[in-house]
Amino acid sequence: MGQHQSSKSADLAQIITSMHRAIPELHGVMIASVDGLAVAHDFPEADAERMAAMAATALGLGTRITERTRLGTLAEAVIRGEQGYLVVYSAGTDAVLVLSGPIDSNLGLMRIEARVAAVEIKQILGQA
Repeated sequence: MGQHQSSKSADLAQIITSMHRAIPELHGVMIASVDGLAVAHDFPEADAERMAAMAATALGLGTRITERTRLGTLAEAVIRGEQGYLVVYSAGTDAVLVLSGPIDSNLGLMRIEARVAAVEIKQILGQA
């Protein structure tokens, strides 16, 4: 059982590595649980817990807004500040994918890569 867990962790770490390979300018990538716990990430450890909690909050709020305004299922929540972006994607019912990048980030590429990663995350976390 312990071996299976480390295999999941390695698979999730590989997704994070692949995201950085595809989008080198990213500051950080995180896979978090919908209840706000960091599952895998490359953010500084001091920021990880707070980032996971904020990602879960952004996902929940975005989901409520899209449902109540009849926009359909939430595709992404984009937070843009003067210095950069934080983009949150749903990755199945249990996980959230978070990308942080500079203000000149390619949001189109982030969307494409996040869609692929979300499917992979669902498959990994769906394993019993």
